[in-house]
Amino acid sequence: MNLILMGLPGAGKGTQAEKIVEKYDIPHISTGDMFRLAIKEQTTLGKEAKSYMDKGELVPDEVTIGIVRERLSKPDCEKGFLLDGFPRTIAQAEALENLLSDMETSVNYVLHIDVPQDKLIERLTGRRVCPECGATYHVVFNPPKVEGKCDNEGAELIQREDDQPETVKKRLEVNVEQAQPLLDFYQEKGYLVTFDGDRNIDRVFEDIDKKLGGLVR
Repeated sequence: MNLILMGLPGAGKGTQAEKIVEKYDIPHISTGDMFRLAIKEQTTLGKEAKSYMDKGELVPDEVTIGIVRERLSKPDCEKGFLLDGFPRTIAQAEALENLLSDMETSVNYVLHIDVPQDKLIERLTGRRVCPECGATYHVVFNPPKVEGKCDNEGAELIQREDDQPETVKKRLEVNVEQAQPLLDFYQEKGYLVTFDGDRNIDRVFEDIDKKLGGLVR
């Protein structure tokens, strides 16, 4: 099964990805992982990507697509894959379509985990971190035993700069702007399946599992 995972920050993509990978034995492939592997293996494209990254420049689409092709050709992708963080643009989505067509396969589903923005803001701004040991808490979903204090160190918990409400709101707005054209693209293709992510983690996975069960023969 060939899957693409989409959702805004805080929607719970990482958790669902873990469950899908465990159940269906396909690799979870993020853009960062692909680049790191290509650079580590010192492939021609990996070296080319590194030259751009070292200069702080964006890696061109043709290099990125080449690295995606290399990654999807590896033996662990024989049963399929779960792409996360790629594609990010319509141009990349179209290139992926062509790449998969060359490999005589295609995307089965684009799994979109949808959570209202106000709930995402609550999730993302509720995070608190211990400045001494790095332990992470959430004021609603995973509170410390003593309010505002780390369970391990007893230190005063802090809210990171990127978890401040205004920062989170801007980050979500940028992500929505980037994601909407892709969602429309995949809706037209008939790949898009949207799940209500504003529920218990296991309930969300049950719905995803039901959908994916039809692909297993």
